[in-house]
Amino acid sequence: MHARSSIRRCAVAALVGLSLPSAAAAQLVAPVTQLSMQDAVRMALARNQAMQAQRLAVDAAKADEVTAGLKPNIGVSFGVSGFTPFTPSTLDLDFLKNGASYDTSATYLFERGGKRRNRIAVAQATTEQTSRGVVDAERQLRFQTEQAFIAVLFAKSTLDLSQANLKSFAEVVDVNRQRVTAGDLAEAEFYKISLQKLQFEQDVSAAEVALEQARANLRQLVGFDTVAENVEPVGDLAYSGHTLGLDDLKAQALAARADLQAAQASLTVAQKSLTLERSNAARDIGGELDYSHAGSQNVVGVSAAIDLPIHDRNQGNIAKAEVGVRQATDTQLATRYQVLTDVVNAYYGWHSSEKVVKLYESGYLDQAKQSLDISRYVYQRGAGNLLDLLDAERTYRDTQLGYRQALSDYMTSVAQLNFAVGKQVIP
Repeated sequence: MHARSSIRRCAVAALVGLSLPSAAAAQLVAPVTQLSMQDAVRMALARNQAMQAQRLAVDAAKADEVTAGLKPNIGVSFGVSGFTPFTPSTLDLDFLKNGASYDTSATYLFERGGKRRNRIAVAQATTEQTSRGVVDAERQLRFQTEQAFIAVLFAKSTLDLSQANLKSFAEVVDVNRQRVTAGDLAEAEFYKISLQKLQFEQDVSAAEVALEQARANLRQLVGFDTVAENVEPVGDLAYSGHTLGLDDLKAQALAARADLQAAQASLTVAQKSLTLERSNAARDIGGELDYSHAGSQNVVGVSAAIDLPIHDRNQGNIAKAEVGVRQATDTQLATRYQVLTDVVNAYYGWHSSEKVVKLYESGYLDQAKQSLDISRYVYQRGAGNLLDLLDAERTYRDTQLGYRQALSDYMTSVAQLNFAVGKQVIP
């Protein structure tokens, strides 16, 4: 009984142990229903499959470092000669001992010119170049994720506004329906108001589609399996003022931009490749140690072989490597100018979007709201006309949409500026 109980307890424990990892895994892959911008960037950098595949290039480059550091293998050969195939009767032990000749040799290639050292240097520089490229890809992925998240915020804000406008105008329609019943409003006039409700309903429908599309784009970057379809963004479209200097941003970008660092690493690879090709022009020495046994004689021999660099002195590869250095130098300079251009464009784009937001907040939002409230008040009391009301409704809707678009553009310009500098200059 005790043995059976022990076996049963062990089996239960094993089943529980097997189920725990599954439960933990299920918990890990549970889709996220709420997501902040910081979490979205973090998840994209950690789980984006294209990014994971690109990181593997660094491991491949490190494997090339191992290959570059390998030394030539020692070659070993063994041979027997002196057989007399037409008189097989002589193949006895005495013949194998005294009649046959045995030859054994060991060969090794002695590399000259520092080839191995230069190969390692090229491989290490290539790994650094690949690493810088991965960092730059992460910079681009961060920006794309922030853009996608801001698009979700804008789409959600637009949907909220459209729903609020529809609800507000529906109340206007209900009030005027009561006026028709009471005889204070002509039925034809009411139909004109009621038909305008269709525009607000279409705005809601378009906003719903835009929100779903924005969510899908965000999930593609973050991971479809890790984010729920109806994920809710944490945060709002917002503006926060900052003071930045253009010259300081340029200096930070030149120090931080990963693509410029990758271009500099490419120049290093080209320079070290030229050094390697020049060292390849040095002729390697092939050394050989021989041992021969013939009858009662034992003979040892040593030999060396080297190519005479009369025709092939690796001229073509050296010339090609020199061209590669010039190309890498021009690419580095072009990348430097591109970095400075990106910073200038992003800086003035950020300034422009900031001004637009300030214009809306300087009084235009309040004026549009007050104009709508006055037009509704006057119309509902029979002192105004329908065209004035509809024009006020349209102006308020356009102003609110423009303000939300301005906030979205401002937040995108902040992300663009951080992207151009290569670091978070504005949190």
